[in-house]
Order: sequence, then C-alpha cells, then structure tokens
Amino acid sequence: MDSHQVRRSFTDFFARHGHTVVPGSSLVPAQDPTLLFTNAGMNQFKDVFLGLEKRPYSRATTVQRCLRVSGKHNDLEEVGPSPRHHTFFEMLGNFSFGDYFKAEAIAMAWELLTRDYGLPPQRLRPTVFGGDEQFAPDEEAARLWQEVAGFPPEKILRLGRKDNFWQMADVGPCGPCSEIHYDLAGYCRRDPQVDCDPSCDCGRWIELWNLVFMQFEIRADGSVVPLPRPSVDTGAGLERLLAVLQDVPSNYDTDLFRPIIRRLQEMLGHSDAELERRIAPYRAVADHSRAVVNMIADGVLPGNLGRNSILRRILRRAVYQGRLLGFSGPFLGEPARVAISILAPAYPHLAEKEDFILEVIADEEERFGRTLEAGLNRLEALLESLPEPLLPGEAAFELYATYGYPLDLTRLITRQRGVEVDEAAFQEAVSRHQEISRGGTAGGEVWGEAGRYRDLGLAPTTFTGYETTSDESRLLALLSQGERVRRASAGERLEVILERTPFYAEAGGQVGDTGMLHGPHGRFLVEDTRRPIPDLVVHIGQVAEGYLEEGDAVRAEVDAGRRADIARNHTATHLLHRALRRVLGEHAAQSGSLVAPDYLRFDFSHLRAMTPEELEEVERQVNAAIRENFPVCPRLLPKDEALRQGAVALFGEKYGETVRMVSIEDGEAVFSRELCGGTHVRRTGEIGAFFIVSESSIGAGLRRIEAVTGRGAVAWARQQVRRLQELAALLGVPPERLEERLHNLLEEGREREQQRIALQRKLAQMQLERLLGQVRVVDGVQVVAAQMDLPDVARLREVGDFLRERLGSAVIVLAAVIEGQARLVAMVTPDLVARGYHAGSLVRRVAELVGGTGGGRPEMAQGGGRFPERLEEALAQVPSLLRSGPSAGPRGPEGGKR
Repeated sequence: MDSHQVRRSFTDFFARHGHTVVPGSSLVPAQDPTLLFTNAGMNQFKDVFLGLEKRPYSRATTVQRCLRVSGKHNDLEEVGPSPRHHTFFEMLGNFSFGDYFKAEAIAMAWELLTRDYGLPPQRLRPTVFGGDEQFAPDEEAARLWQEVAGFPPEKILRLGRKDNFWQMADVGPCGPCSEIHYDLAGYCRRDPQVDCDPSCDCGRWIELWNLVFMQFEIRADGSVVPLPRPSVDTGAGLERLLAVLQDVPSNYDTDLFRPIIRRLQEMLGHSDAELERRIAPYRAVADHSRAVVNMIADGVLPGNLGRNSILRRILRRAVYQGRLLGFSGPFLGEPARVAISILAPAYPHLAEKEDFILEVIADEEERFGRTLEAGLNRLEALLESLPEPLLPGEAAFELYATYGYPLDLTRLITRQRGVEVDEAAFQEAVSRHQEISRGGTAGGEVWGEAGRYRDLGLAPTTFTGYETTSDESRLLALLSQGERVRRASAGERLEVILERTPFYAEAGGQVGDTGMLHGPHGRFLVEDTRRPIPDLVVHIGQVAEGYLEEGDAVRAEVDAGRRADIARNHTATHLLHRALRRVLGEHAAQSGSLVAPDYLRFDFSHLRAMTPEELEEVERQVNAAIRENFPVCPRLLPKDEALRQGAVALFGEKYGETVRMVSIEDGEAVFSRELCGGTHVRRTGEIGAFFIVSESSIGAGLRRIEAVTGRGAVAWARQQVRRLQELAALLGVPPERLEERLHNLLEEGREREQQRIALQRKLAQMQLERLLGQVRVVDGVQVVAAQMDLPDVARLREVGDFLRERLGSAVIVLAAVIEGQARLVAMVTPDLVARGYHAGSLVRRVAELVGGTGGGRPEMAQGGGRFPERLEEALAQVPSLLRSGPSAGPRGPEGGKR
C-alpha cells in the first residue's frame, strides 16, 4: 500500500464504523495560546474534550499534519541519525467524545491492523498502564486485550506513568494509555539470546498506535474525579505504519521520503554507497523539506520570534546539512518541489502555493548563504582556541546574532567535533540582549480560566446582532472580580451575561461592540464584549446609574453608529483581501487583521514592499467594487459545501461544521467569498470610500496595510487637503502650484549642496597642501601627524588615502574632533609594514593618550578617546613613539616587538 492508500483506508475504516471524517486542521493552532504548532490529532478537538464546544457528531476520524520542534515534544535533534524521528509527520486518529470507550477502541484498532492491513497478530504486543501512587492499574484494558485479541496475561506489558498515562496539563482531563507495538526483528538486537519486550530500547519494537482513554479530571486542588463522559483519543504515525506495511527498514525508505532522497542523489551524482555513508544528512534534508513547505503553506514565514524563528531554524539546518552533502549553493528548492508533489494529492493547498513557497525558500536560503561560510570560519576559529571541549555561551550568541546561526545548528556542528555548548550562558546572553521571545500560557491556566465560565452552568447566549442592534433580554449572571453576585450598584465594574444579545463579541479581528443595557432599576455601560468560551457572550463595563439585579429584564442597545463604522471596515477588508490576491498573487493571504470603528488593519504574506503602482491598483479595485454597490450576502451552510463553492478559509481560524459564508456578488460572478462570523454592510456602496493610509513591513515576508473607510475616509481626506493648503500657504503659492514650488526648492537645495561640496573640497585641498608641508622624517621614515577639521571618520580615511598615495612611503596619523569625541586614523604604507611597523599598535598607543583605545590591521587602524582637548599633545608624541616603539616600531622575527 502506498501513502495515499493508507490514509484513505484508515479514514474509510472508521467511517464504516460510524465516524465522521473531519479534515485535519492547520499546523498553526486556532486560538490556542498553549501551542506554537499542532502536535497531535486531538488539538483541534481540545475544546470538545474539555466540554467547552459541541460538535454535531460524537465519533470522528482524521489525518492530521503535525510538527514537533519545541517544548517537551521536540524531535529536531533526533532527525537524521534516527530512522524513525521527524519534525513534520502525519497522525492518523480516531476519537470518541463521550460515545464508545475502551472495549470498542481496542476492538477496532485490532481489527484494522490485523484484518484490513494484514499484520501478523504474533508480531503485535500491547502495553497498558501499570498504576502508581495516584492511579490504579488499568486492569480493564488488560482484560480487554485478553478477550479481544487473545493475548495471555504475561504478553500484556504493564508500564508506568511516563509511558502509559496521558494528561493535558497540570489540571484537566487525563487517563491511562494502551500502546500497540510491532516486532521488527523477532529477537533482541542488543542480546539475541534474550526475548525482550516493548520496554527494551534495542530497536526491535516500534510503537504503532497509542490509545488514550480520558476518564479522569485533575482539579486545581489536586483531587481526581471521574469524567462524566469518558472519551477516546488515538494516534498512529503514518510514517511508521507505512514503513511496516511496505516492509522497509526505515520511515525514510517509504514513498513519502524516497523520491526526495533520490532527487538529492541525482543532483549530487552520488553512488548508492555514498548515499548510505551520508544517510543522516540525506534524511535531515528530506525531513526538513517536508516541514518547511507545510509551514510556509500554512502562513508561517522565516523570522526571529515564535513560530517564524522555528521555521528559520529548520530551514537553516537544512541548508547546513546540504553543505555536508556537498552542495555549495542554493539547492533546497528542488527537494521542496518534490515534497510538494508527493503531498499535494492529500493537501492541495501545497500545490496552489508552490510558487510562493519556493520563493520564500530561495529568499531565506540566499540570505543565510551570505553568512554561512563566514559563520563556519568563525566557529572553526573559536573551536581551535578552546581550552576545554565547551563552547562559551557568549560565543554561541555571537554566531546567532552576527551570522544567523540558531543554537541548535551551532550545537549540531560542535557535537561533530566532540564539543558541547554552554547553553545556560547562551540563554543569559540572549536575555541580556533582549532577543528572546517570551509568551504563551500554561495549559492549566487556560483550563482554569475557561472552567470558571463553564462552571456557571449557563445556557449558550443567543446572538441576534446580525438582524438588529437593539433587543429585549434578561440578566442571567453578574460577575464582580470573577465572583458571581446577585446585585451591583452604580460605579461597580462587572461582567454581565445575557440570555440573548445583539452585542457582537470580539472575534476574527473585529472589535467587540459597545453600548448600553437599560434595566428597570438602572443602566449598565457596555465598554467591551468578549466570548471567553464558545457560545457564551460576556458584556464588560460598569453600572452607570441605579443598580442591576440578576434576573432583571433589560433592553440591550448597541452603539449603532459605531457598529456601522465597524461593518464598513469589515466588508472593506474582504474587498482588500480579494484585490491584493488579484494584484500580487494568491500567496497574498491574510495573516491577521484588526477591524475597528476608525480604521482597519490588514496583515498579509508578501516578500517585499508594494510599489506605488500596486498600492494604487489595489485601492482602485476596492473603490470600483464600492461604486458597483454589490450585494453582501451572508448565509449558513456546511463547511465542506462552502469550501467547494470557493470560500476562503483563513489559516489559524477555528470553524465549526456549519459556517457563515459572506459573499460579495457581482451578478452571476463572485467578487469575494470568505468564511466570516463578523458584521457587514448590506451593499458595498454603504462603505462610501476607501483610502490606503500606509503599507509597511511587520516581519520577514509579512506586510501590513492600514486603511480608512466611510466617516474615517472623509476625515482623512479632509486632513490631507488641509495639510496641502497649509503647506501651500507656507510656501506662498496656490495648492495647484505646490508641486512645482517644491521641485524648484529641491533643485535650489541640490545646487547649494554642490556648491558646499566644492568649497569643502577646496578647503580640504588647502589643508592637504599644508599637511604635505608638515612631513617629518623619523629614523628615515616620513611621518605625518596632524589634526584636521573634518565632519566624520570617512573623510579622515579619504585624506589618509590621499597622503599615502602622494608620499609613497609614510606613517600617517590623522585626528579630528567628531561629535565631541577624539577620533583617530592611522595608516602605514606596505613597504613599512614589511619592516614591522603596525598601524594598529600605533593608534592604540596614541588613543591611550586621549583616554581611549583603538586597533586594527597593520596597514590601517582606527581609534578614539573621550578627551579631545589632549589631541594636540598626543599627536606631538607620534615621532617619539615611532623612535622608542616597542608597540609602534618594527617587530622582531618571532612576532614580538623590538
């Protein structure tokens, strides 16, 4: 079976057993601050397992793309040497949300492996949780393996908490696991005389499938209670399963990797024997190629922080591994292209974004290529000078900050030389330079915060804001500083939960509504609206007058003018998104947005600044769509149907099975179609006008546009006109002649600048002639030591070059006072360098006389000091320094100074 058949047969099997086939989610987790990347099939169902979200099914099966490169799930260091480890992999899984439990999960896993996939039962072994001081052994699972598969008790291995127990965080759901292992060899690879079991790490056994039985909840006080609806979460790595089914020695010999490795071999001209000798870097490049194309396709771009830094690390490791294979220039695009061709049948968006993916790879590979060789040379020099096999943290940080070497790449290189890195000192250096990205929330904190609202036991809030900005409702709960209260008086700050609300809660980049709640005894000013857990809307603000009481009937009124401004900006973001893709290409996908009442902000993927012509064309297309007054048509439909109709789904957003699709329609054609839960205008003409205010970079490969519409556009246009009028008045011309006047002023300024430069050159020429008249001869060597009136060190170097050329053979020391500091340049002509004179030594001794230091090459050096008033005295010492030299005069044959 090939990889496509295994994926399909897995989901088909569980579909026959009543499971809904759910598409895998993005590698970038949706609205989950606890994860940098999706690292398991259950991630997209996390809120379902926590009881915070309901799905229209209780059984699901997925094929999920995963990445394990950070935190406790980090396989990066193992990739290459190990035949089984990967950064990017695919997880096959089946899930039960309070439906079936251990008996059905074990029976279905056994049936699929032994009947559908035909694996020999005698080569499979299960493990179960053996218990510890907190949880009892999982005797139920052990009994089921005996009943379902006929394993005798002695063949069911009981392991501890590290191997066979799962928990989401310090608090929350948890439970025992049962793993299914496959016997690759039939004997212990460490001692063939021993009949080892899956607890042995000799390489005989490989874990194929992990069945997690969520049956407990750990509470904040440490107590453990049974979950009311036990659930199942299973995961089987596609790459490992495929290696077993294809009967090949490693995951890298399957059809997922072999074409990539063969293409690399063709590019290098290596024999099969050479390939085997260098198999570790071959594997690493193949693995990293797959990871890189998937990360870029899901909206991650190379950078220095968070997810972006991890992509950069993986990509640069791949470049270095390619260097070990023999590549001397850019090469990574070709294995990436092969990786896309292998995966695109299962993940079509890889092929759709292929050009952009390859462009990002080429750009980053070229960027790193410029510093790779210099970094290797610097690292080599550092390693040769080490007194012990430990690279200092400051040195590792220098490689990171100067040459772009991530720590793990430096560690990879040093370990090949038997040298470790002082990682603690490296982290201290990073912290001192404020280069580390801090953030994220502990899983327990998220569970606790969400649990506070979940434990209120309230029914979902009915949102009526699509149809109206005013509605009658009832106060279900009042929260003061996190605690539920029955009543609150004027001035008190609260979180208010209503039975139904027209207030839109912040989501999808759109800010929350503001407004007023009118009750029988008082009024409540709504300053913000949030949704802390799915389906529950919280109104944040304070009691404006009187008091509120739980159970009161209220009239909820949204600030309609503000809502209309927000709607104009939100619909405009859809028009802008479509126009950007038309003008720049389909890679210009949204990566973030802010929809506020006064302006909109739109972040998108693009590698370079937009040209004025591109910005003008985007703005023209948006305004044309506004003038056409297209209808804006939202409707609810199944997600799969919306995607079939061409709706754009944004990576990083979380969608249910039923979605709201917003279409901007041009008669029979569609201008824009996106999945969106925000509020919009009814027709594009209501937007009024659209102006791009700015376009800027917010990171490598990420651009940001800020724009205004409606009332904001009118205010911005008025401001621009006022500025033009004020400038025109300042320059004494009518506005229509402002451009002409500015051109004239610039031309006059250029002429004056040329005149100033000519005068400076004339003055410098006079100073040079004066200097040539001040040449002294010391021990047969021409010496110039003088202070000049020059604006910067570059001019000092220019004068020094002129003197060196005119004199032919000389020692030159020039000084100037620049920004209140003494600045020095020393030069020695080649014939005198050959006699042992050294500009670096000389400038250092002169700089010491003005309270500073300096240094450089034998032929040219620079220095400076904090006492410019001592320059005249210091320069007067140059002849004596050259006579007495041990620091400035000729050096002896052994490199010492005489």
